[in-house]
Amino acid sequence: MEPSVSHDRTDETLDAKAAWFAEMSVQDRLDCFCEFMEIALAANPHLLEARDAQPVPGRVQVLELPRG
Repeated sequence: MEPSVSHDRTDETLDAKAAWFAEMSVQDRLDCFCEFMEIALAANPHLLEARDAQPVPGRVQVLELPRG
């Protein structure tokens, strides 16, 4: 089989993506996180000003630790 490059997202499973991430060193994971954060801040510079995030139904779930 000859190696090839695909730009189709359906060619990569979640398991393959998780395995790729697990193979990275801690430093590489941190660098990747920082790059993602820079992209997010470039798209929305006011992101760091947001406080008390509220869950959006059907989207990202905000988790809270029980107090007490």
